[in-house]
Amino acid sequence: MDYQEMNQYYGAYGAAQEYEPLSRYTAKTFGWMFLGLMTTFLVAMFGYVTGLIWFVVVTPFAIPVLGILELVVVLYMSSRITKVSVGTARVLFLTYAVLNGVVFSTYFLIYALTSMIFIFGATAVFFGVMAAIGYSTRADLSSLRNFLIGGLVFLLAFWVLGMFINLQQFELIACTVGIFIFLVFTAYDTQKIKSYHQAFAYDPQMAKKASIFSALQIYLDFINLFIYLLRVLGRKK
Repeated sequence: MDYQEMNQYYGAYGAAQEYEPLSRYTAKTFGWMFLGLMTTFLVAMFGYVTGLIWFVVVTPFAIPVLGILELVVVLYMSSRITKVSVGTARVLFLTYAVLNGVVFSTYFLIYALTSMIFIFGATAVFFGVMAAIGYSTRADLSSLRNFLIGGLVFLLAFWVLGMFINLQQFELIACTVGIFIFLVFTAYDTQKIKSYHQAFAYDPQMAKKASIFSALQIYLDFINLFIYLLRVLGRKK
């Protein structure tokens, strides 16, 4: 559900309640995003350092099942964000971060730790620049929605086909497209934080849920940007 649909769903905001400034609302949204990243990192490091990740690796279909669970959490949260409580939205977000941390720990088995740290820093810089652009620009980035969805469809189709056809020679092109798509997504989703704030400024409960939903979106932007940069620049063990 995008912010226009949410705005239409709630229409008038009801009785005016305490107004939260945009700067504070945005800071809280990014705070939740950083909490999600930290949760993912700690779970991934724990799985790698303790060796528990090997139980996941050797268990048949464990990674695909975890991927499906992640998708279920995202779809449920997206479709029920107007109905679930604030507490439930937060639990769903952190549940996704934990599941992603389990999957993410496998990257520690593939790539050198120093390489991952360097690329994490590069991701943070690129993400920060695009987030600043999305927050400060006066251009309406909502017009990019169809283009971005098309990019996601292309990436999904490429990786699904790659499971049946050897497309390794085209992987660099796909990863480059992925980097570009999620850089633009970062600006797009950051601007949506402002739109959610405007739509639900006088509906504190819905504003909090929209903030968590935005945190999930920019969290996904960061994670995907990191993964694509890692695929292109990462040094494997």
